[in-house]
Amino acid sequence: MSRLHLFDMDGTLIRGSSANIEIAKVLGKVEEFRSLDREFAAGTIDSREYANRAYEMWSTLTDEVVAMAFAGAPWLAGIRDVWQEITDRGEHCAVISLSPSFFVSRLRVWGVHETHAARFPEVPFPVGTTIDTCGVLTPAAKVTIADELCARYGVDRSDCVAYGDSMSDAVLFTAVGTSVAVNGDHHVSGIATHRYAGGDLREAYRLVAG
Repeated sequence: MSRLHLFDMDGTLIRGSSANIEIAKVLGKVEEFRSLDREFAAGTIDSREYANRAYEMWSTLTDEVVAMAFAGAPWLAGIRDVWQEITDRGEHCAVISLSPSFFVSRLRVWGVHETHAARFPEVPFPVGTTIDTCGVLTPAAKVTIADELCARYGVDRSDCVAYGDSMSDAVLFTAVGTSVAVNGDHHVSGIATHRYAGGDLREAYRLVAG
């Protein structure tokens, strides 16, 4: 029987950080984005307002900046190995992230079958444009995307394994058959099927690989 493995990125594949913070490090806007993150965590802004404000702060973003941020991010070890093993088993894997598509899509070269993320224009952004917030994801959208992937790959929610670390993953954790809290906070550690703390995705994967 096939399975579908669903990976969060920020805080999960990227340990202790996020795409936005890694981009902010290159741009010199870390404090601005940490403030934005605090507002989102407190519920004073939603993912669409977050995206609008991030888009404004990314007005000077270039592909070179994104590439530097991606290369310098604190990725877990073994990501490529895990996705290769999933593929070799005839199973499927996807990344579903609230982070921008221009960053998340870079993971495809590491072997993940699909990436789903907040839809942003390609960088550099056209001058004077705004983001279409209809393409911004919410935590609940992760479940909708998971259902679409289940239909595509011929599996059920019970065949899914979700990997995540925080509040944005909690809804998905309650919807699928198996979940792994990877360096998880209190929003997911209590509801996860398995818990992993460490820096190697291969070790987390072993909890469900059988």
